[in-house]
Amino acid sequence: MITPRSQITATDVSRHYDDLDPFYRRLWGDHVHHGLWLNGRETPDQAVEQLVDLVAKHLGVSPGDQVCDVGCGYGAAARYLARVHGADVTGVTISKTQFDHAQQMSRDGESPRFLLQNWESNTFRSESFEGIVSIECLAHIENKEVFFREIQRVLRPGRRAVITAWLAGETARRWENRHLLEPICREGRLPGMGTEREYVQLLQDVGLHLVEFQDLSLSVRKTWRICARRVLALLLTSRDAWRFLLKRQSADSIFLVTVWRILMAYRTGAMRYGLFVMEKSE
Repeated sequence: MITPRSQITATDVSRHYDDLDPFYRRLWGDHVHHGLWLNGRETPDQAVEQLVDLVAKHLGVSPGDQVCDVGCGYGAAARYLARVHGADVTGVTISKTQFDHAQQMSRDGESPRFLLQNWESNTFRSESFEGIVSIECLAHIENKEVFFREIQRVLRPGRRAVITAWLAGETARRWENRHLLEPICREGRLPGMGTEREYVQLLQDVGLHLVEFQDLSLSVRKTWRICARRVLALLLTSRDAWRFLLKRQSADSIFLVTVWRILMAYRTGAMRYGLFVMEKSE
């Protein structure tokens, strides 16, 4: 498990997303996650939706299924699951800014619904959901064991959870840990970034069954070339971006340049991207 030199808390994570909100939406759009390129010619918008479609396919979602989106961000994936796949979705985020935007984009009383709360201390009843998705949230979780334990608790027997996650490479070298992965965790407000093996062990320890794992690294890393170009364009055209980047009181502005660390980490194999499909026993 790669951990930052200084402890990162849930408060740090929520502040990070609140602070960077104007720039995240300009760089990512409402889908604050990787895209999935299957033929390399997809637009970024098509690629992010293809990732959600892949998650939905492995989840086996049916119209009307109660699904929880853990770490829902601005709610784009939740809205897509509801609109395209017919799921009844509840999204959870700890960012007040993301929650407010998600609420503004949703209709009162209709799916998806959004809650401002920490997944590690969520208020859901046991066996509340027929499916759980979590797209790139796990690295932001302080206690990874609790993350998986709560999935096991609120998931109904015989149903699935599908998680996509940033991963540390199993064979990352010392210099990659020191100059790439640790700074990415520190600057990106990630309490810890585990490997595939570590996460498989954690989910099995709480009683979940691993159905399938896919390494999607080669299919998603184009995301960071696009982000790097967008950051450069932003810095060349926006004085606000420079003022924010140089603002001393913001510890999160450095993440605008962390993009290049992530790009390098993908190229060296120090950082991977995985999809985990897990099931709760009957």
